[in-house]
Amino acid sequence: MLQVPFIRENKQLVINRLSVRNLDATAMIEDVINLDEERRALQTKLDAVLAESNSISKEIGILYKSGQAEKANALKTKTSELKEESKVLNEALNTKTEALNQLLYKIPNVPHESVPKGNSEEDNEEVYTEGDIPKLHDGALPHWELAKKYDIIDFELGNKIAGAGFPVYKGKGARLQRALIAYFLDKNTAAGYTEYQLPHLVNEASGFGTGQLPDKEGQMYHVTEDNLYLIPTAEVPGTNIFRDVLLNEADLPIGITGYTPCFRREAGSYGAHVRGLNRLHQFDKVEILRVEHPTKSYQALDTMVDHVKEILNELKLPFRILRLCGGDTGFTSALTYDFEVFSTAQDRWLEISSVSNFETFQANRLKLRFKNSDGKNELAHTLNGSSLALPRVLAGILENYQTEDGIKIPEVLVPYTGFDYIN
Repeated sequence: MLQVPFIRENKQLVINRLSVRNLDATAMIEDVINLDEERRALQTKLDAVLAESNSISKEIGILYKSGQAEKANALKTKTSELKEESKVLNEALNTKTEALNQLLYKIPNVPHESVPKGNSEEDNEEVYTEGDIPKLHDGALPHWELAKKYDIIDFELGNKIAGAGFPVYKGKGARLQRALIAYFLDKNTAAGYTEYQLPHLVNEASGFGTGQLPDKEGQMYHVTEDNLYLIPTAEVPGTNIFRDVLLNEADLPIGITGYTPCFRREAGSYGAHVRGLNRLHQFDKVEILRVEHPTKSYQALDTMVDHVKEILNELKLPFRILRLCGGDTGFTSALTYDFEVFSTAQDRWLEISSVSNFETFQANRLKLRFKNSDGKNELAHTLNGSSLALPRVLAGILENYQTEDGIKIPEVLVPYTGFDYIN
């Protein structure tokens, strides 16, 4: 969440930048400042009462030692009154602080100055394109028909076992899926990311730490009896490794990677745009996360973008990069780049990765700090990116690499699959 001192010192800037998200935050920002002033006034009163109480307590001790018990007993009445007053003030302070936090939880991150204004994905800014769109043979098929033809993904079986959006990968389809996971992890560890195996469920505090709660609880599967949530992305458990952690400046940067299944309740519309692997309730993803010094996080973001570019170049898939507009930027992000691969058989772009800088927004919730060179505690910056989300990468491979004789496997994956064709 945003820091109150930052809001106080940059009130108009915060309002102006949040307007890029098509949000008139004037009233909320005024309320934050007013609540903070009320909270600080209560804190000042409480501090004064506690200081007076401590002073009188010391005086009582001195009086008792000097044999002036009568005066000491008279002052004890005053300390009882101060104790009751401090209790009332403390309760009022906690109530005001909670009200302030609840309001801060509702305010999204301030977009970076490069984020364009816009309402939806139609207003995103294309900043990079690479790769030639292949020309397919007559009768080329979309991936859901290829999956059935070659018996590598069974959507009907998944529907029987769990429901729509839970495919079953079979034979060479399962091996290709496993090959992609291993390839992505190898690329990430070679780039300096430490591999983690992470829990697939998280507690409520973890959801709040990365901003999924209270913003996206409707999209998460909730195990109500244990109050645990199935993860929507490895970002959640991975970033929460650093919750309530004080790092040394020398520890930065930190990069981790991990493979997890991801679970999302989000409902989609009907039609080809959500058919097959286009939108799922359970899917696999390999994630990269970084904890960075605030002065170096945007350089790190560029490095992450270049890393995902390299993976897609090795897979030889045509792709483009979009800078998301304010209306399409996620609640917690300051700046997000989306990668999309072109699906030739569907004649459309498919999102396969988001790479984001959250600046201090998550770190403030997580209380993720580092001790800087001046010996002061400072919030770190957090970043994350998909490298990559598997379903649409797999869809892109099946569709773009299809031939009349079968589906060719990208050369870089052959050492991982052990075969070079699906036929």
